[in-house]
Amino acid sequence: MNSFGSIAWSSVGKKVITGLTGLALFGFVVVHLVGNFTLFIGPGAFNAYAHFLETAVHGWLIYAFEAALIPIFLFHIISTFTVAWTDRRSARDVGYKTLKNAGGKSRKTFSSTTMIYTGALIFIFVVGHIYMFKFADHEVGADGVKNLYKTVVTAFKGLGFTAFTVVVMTLLGFHLRHGIWSAFQSLGLANDKYLPILEKFALVFSILLAIGFILIPIILFLTGDPNAVAGPGGH
Repeated sequence: MNSFGSIAWSSVGKKVITGLTGLALFGFVVVHLVGNFTLFIGPGAFNAYAHFLETAVHGWLIYAFEAALIPIFLFHIISTFTVAWTDRRSARDVGYKTLKNAGGKSRKTFSSTTMIYTGALIFIFVVGHIYMFKFADHEVGADGVKNLYKTVVTAFKGLGFTAFTVVVMTLLGFHLRHGIWSAFQSLGLANDKYLPILEKFALVFSILLAIGFILIPIILFLTGDPNAVAGPGGH
């Protein structure tokens, strides 16, 4: 009898892992964007949101969340790279003349053919993002709450960081445009009937999410601080 590990790391198993972890990360992206939009409510709202995440359940909630998210991220990266490598080796063995949409469940687009590269850039951005907002020095108010709002606003005053963020979030849109529907396909849920619906769903959501993430750095860069006129209502 095959062990669970050998089944999970088979060709089919790796695609299932890629699909499940991809959908989990998609959910994280949606929640993260919703949380980020508290920036426009005001410094108090954003700092309170960040403080809640750090202190809920005596601080254990964030550790539990990270303990789940880190392996999901790692399994997604490893399984994606190995599946792509296996598919590329198979393609070289069989040989092909042109890169095009093969029809049916095959959907070769810019998004699909650049998944590895966009994923790598997104990973680099995430590592830098975590360092900047988790481990860097932050101003702390008299109530002991970190002023992450000021950290974010200050970071997006720089053109370079703002432009880099806009580029990466654009690539995130391309990554999700293919990744969302292909995750369902990897799980065996995308037949010829539902595939067009899933593709449209992926296109709409990837555009909305990309626009949402792009608007934040652009607005902060152009305004400096969209809540500055509100006075000392937060930290």
